Amino acid sequence: MRENLAAALRLLLVTDDALLGRRDIVAVCQAAARGGVTAVQLRLKQASDRLLFDLARRLVAELGVPLFVNDRVDVALAAGAAGVHLGPDDLPPALARRIVPPGFVIGASVGTEAEILRGKDADYWGVGPLNDTATKHDAGAALGFAGARTILARAGGKPCVVIGSVVPDDVAVARAAGFAGVAVVRGILAVADIEGAARTYGER
Repeated sequence: MRENLAAALRLLLVTDDALLGRRDIVAVCQAAARGGVTAVQLRLKQASDRLLFDLARRLVAELGVPLFVNDRVDVALAAGAAGVHLGPDDLPPALARRIVPPGFVIGASVGTEAEILRGKDADYWGVGPLNDTATKHDAGAALGFAGARTILARAGGKPCVVIGSVVPDDVAVARAAGFAGVAVVRGILAVADIEGAARTYGER
């Protein structure tokens, strides 16, 4: 998985409880994958442990692209996910590395100097927020591409995705700057045609 990580991060869909509503998350993610999404980060802040595990296990079995579980190393390992994505308040990547098997991917959210240091043991970084975002209220101040490129320069060659109200026109700019790809939430999940919305990003 690590060998192909940059390719898997080209278009990362991050799920959101409120935007999913009552829709079947597996069907939504499958539609997104048909549209060009190359990996999914399962982020469900309101789900119970049992529901999160059941959904992760279904997605691993039925999705067809790599699954990363947000926050929960235990759920990611138990469900057989490709990896985990850890935020600033989660288990530090250095400690997670001690308990995960070889090849298991660890991602980290990076948007400040302190988070750069914390993320050095991760395999990839989610850099942001690029723009002000309504889907993660604790994301911090928008970096813009100037700030995002400054963090990217500190990544030491790790593949990075930019996140935070990313729109289709940002894709080419991000890739030209050296990002492996973009992470999208609202731009895909808030659109009725999930497959079409994903394709709009994937074709840029």
